[in-house]
Amino acid sequence: MRFLAGFILGLILVPIMVYFYFRFGYAPVATAASPIPFERRLAHLGLDARIEKEAPKSAPFQASDADLENAAHSYRDHCAVCHGIMDGEKTPTAKGMYPEPPQLLHGKGVTDDPPGETYWKVANGIRLTGMPAYGHTLSDHEIWQISLMLAGADKLSAQVQSILKQPLHPD
Repeated sequence: MRFLAGFILGLILVPIMVYFYFRFGYAPVATAASPIPFERRLAHLGLDARIEKEAPKSAPFQASDADLENAAHSYRDHCAVCHGIMDGEKTPTAKGMYPEPPQLLHGKGVTDDPPGETYWKVANGIRLTGMPAYGHTLSDHEIWQISLMLAGADKLSAQVQSILKQPLHPD
């Protein structure tokens, strides 16, 4: 009987305590604050499941050199302010974000992600990360161009790399 009473009390008390934790401002909400315990893990559980369910399994076309050059220009216009340029440092915008946006043209980037996963993220955005949805801003073809360019970012032509290396704000 005591176990059952403790169990019922726990079912009621835990949600109330969580509510008060948020209601009275104890939860870290500033980008400079440390994360809530298990924040990343919980956020990625839902994101990964949704992407697995909805992301396209293959690209509708193979990217040509012209597609990759267009993608490089689109990337610079829409993505580089957060995700950086090739051989560049983090931008001031990226340094002030939480979670920090991945530097897509450095290290691993998203070259190991299927292009359909990147397509889904660009088209739909990611809630509570600063990643906007470009599904209403860019055409499907443009989103696929960017996704295919990023999937092969470690194998880009010299021409595409030169576009991506240009400073964001030339002096």
